[in-house]
Amino acid sequence: MTPKGTLLIIGGAEDKVDNPSLQIEKQNLEFKHFAILHMLLKGKKKVEIITTASMFQEEVKELYQQTFNRIGLDNTGFIPIEKQSEAGLSKYIKRIEKADAVFFSGGDQCRLSDILGDTPLIKLIAKRYHEEENFVIAGTSAGAMVMSKIMICGGGTNEVVFRNDLQTTSGFGWLEHCIIDSHFIKRGRFGRLAHAVLINPGQLGVGLGDDTALIVKNGHDAKCIGSGVVVIIDNSTIGQTNIADEEDDECGVFVENLKVHMLVKGCRFNLKTRMVANPAIDTIRIKGNGNPS
Repeated sequence: MTPKGTLLIIGGAEDKVDNPSLQIEKQNLEFKHFAILHMLLKGKKKVEIITTASMFQEEVKELYQQTFNRIGLDNTGFIPIEKQSEAGLSKYIKRIEKADAVFFSGGDQCRLSDILGDTPLIKLIAKRYHEEENFVIAGTSAGAMVMSKIMICGGGTNEVVFRNDLQTTSGFGWLEHCIIDSHFIKRGRFGRLAHAVLINPGQLGVGLGDDTALIVKNGHDAKCIGSGVVVIIDNSTIGQTNIADEEDDECGVFVENLKVHMLVKGCRFNLKTRMVANPAIDTIRIKGNGNPS
């Protein structure tokens, strides 16, 4: 079934790893993606913000409230679920039923998956995403990563890829054939996303740079927006690799013919066919001599 709704997956903003979580979230709020959110959510009567990914939900609520008000989205609500049993409460279900859009804040994607995965709240959001043309699901950083069926939840911090140095779990599955990573460029996460798609042959890697996002319609038609880059890693053409060789776990992983695409603002990409649109950007660029490029 082709989803009728829209996904907005946002890479987040760059921050230092040793910063406390609340400061990280504050820096994410300074990210220009709120201009992107304003563009996409303009005209939406009600936006519900789910802050479950953060350990500091009250503080995050205040930060988000200020930011959403500043960009003119003043009809927002906050759903601060802390444990799985709360995700079936009628008060939250009714609010999701009335919402025009749902936004997942950043934090810890594993916390999001553990607490909300396969709950009535997530099932309702999924149902509305599949059935309603004007329904929007947005997420930044951890809130973007959790939208994939297979989700990175830890490891992959070394420059060299090692076979056992990656942990994955189940995400919400709204992008069934993609594995998403955020803060992709500045945190040097190419190796871990490549690792993830190598051990999951049917999956496409989507690396979201900071200040960058993909708008996804029909479940596969993606458009890059923002000032950064989105890197697509495709494992469909690989040749030689030692990823399945368990004889020497200390040997780094190599791979031949891994395909990579780089998308910038305006680029369109089909996540189903794994092809960049032709033309990639639907704009005629004019050279200095007046001829189309």
